[in-house]
Amino acid sequence: MTDAHPGDSLPEELDVTAYVGPYTFPDIRRRRWPAAIYLLTAAGCLALWASHRGAGHVLVNSGFLGAAVGLALVGAYHLAAAWPLAVKDTDALVAATRQVGFPIGHASAQLGWRGLRSRPTWRILLYSAEDPPARRGLVLVDGVDGAVLDHFVEDNPEDWSGLT
Repeated sequence: MTDAHPGDSLPEELDVTAYVGPYTFPDIRRRRWPAAIYLLTAAGCLALWASHRGAGHVLVNSGFLGAAVGLALVGAYHLAAAWPLAVKDTDALVAATRQVGFPIGHASAQLGWRGLRSRPTWRILLYSAEDPPARRGLVLVDGVDGAVLDHFVEDNPEDWSGLT
């Protein structure tokens, strides 16, 4: 390594020293832009194939039709899976707190997807507010409409007596 090239560095959005507030999950509707690109490329491939079909051209053949169909299918899937992420992680935590019915201490939110159309779903893992926590729960909250999909609550089986 030289002074001119100090080595690898993190991108700006991952630099924790420049922390300015809570992280905002990107909206899944961003999938619409790649979908539009795929569909436009598919239309171009289909137009080339249709205009050169049967003329014995060397560079345009039936592969363009296959590419058009494949790109159109991928583009259609991207459009179908472009759900709006209307529920933020803090809103999902509030819904999970209402569902479990005990005061929350530590909690963690993870964004996942379910089903063929990849509907966004918040997975909220939470512990009760006692020290050490007496209960824990897992709540699944829909990321589009905020409905609680499922929940599981149990007494905390972990033994933390050696840590107090």
